[in-house]
Amino acid sequence: MMKKITFLLALATLAGCTAGGGTQQAGGSITVATAANVQFAMSALAQAFQSQTGIAVQTVISSSGKLTAQIANGAPYDLLVSANMKYPEALLSNGSAVPPAKVYAYGALVAWSLAGITPEPTPEYLLSSNIRKIAVANPKNAPYGEQGINYLEYFGYLDTLQGKLVYGESIAQTNQYITTMAAEVGLTAKSVVLSPEMAGKGQWVALPAGSYSPIAQGVVITQYGADNHPEACQLFFDFLFSEAAQAIFGRYGYDLPQGG
Repeated sequence: MMKKITFLLALATLAGCTAGGGTQQAGGSITVATAANVQFAMSALAQAFQSQTGIAVQTVISSSGKLTAQIANGAPYDLLVSANMKYPEALLSNGSAVPPAKVYAYGALVAWSLAGITPEPTPEYLLSSNIRKIAVANPKNAPYGEQGINYLEYFGYLDTLQGKLVYGESIAQTNQYITTMAAEVGLTAKSVVLSPEMAGKGQWVALPAGSYSPIAQGVVITQYGADNHPEACQLFFDFLFSEAAQAIFGRYGYDLPQGG
């Protein structure tokens, strides 16, 4: 188990996934397993949270499925900020998290290109010979990938375009395919194209909401977090539903829960 924990923490460090810094309270640092689509918003959230509480936030970025598997196998993450509710609920079911699991925001899909392609809301344009590769996150691990496939299926183009699809293990890797132009077009999260890091790069279009299921993104405190940092975890959980945090989610293109 110690080898596994050391390896996971090393991965997080190598990935450059630490957010927040400055003065920490004793025992006031938490680690948040963060779905890749929330990567940019989480940086702003972590800064705002630390500014309010003095508690530092470290983030580990990956697909929701992979993070859930790591938590179930004992990874020392305090909370899971997932790309949908399926994974927090799975952790609750197997005893790896404590209730409640709660929707903090709703994510939206876009088609994005940096290769001189003008994406369109419906996928007919993807049949063009100018588009050889279409990036999408792995639907087995990444909720945005699952809904990207649902979008293509909704319009009846999944089978036709199957040979062009390249799968990233998360939205982060999918974005890498798009930004390096290894794929001419990609299906990704609206929060990515609105982030300060990516804003103004390439061209993107929002995909019709009815063509995929609403992406209800959920958070839960892990059993590890409840056992080791209960107060800090609860503060961060509650913070995600505060006016300040919900405003950050709104700036990154997320729809807010009713009353948010």
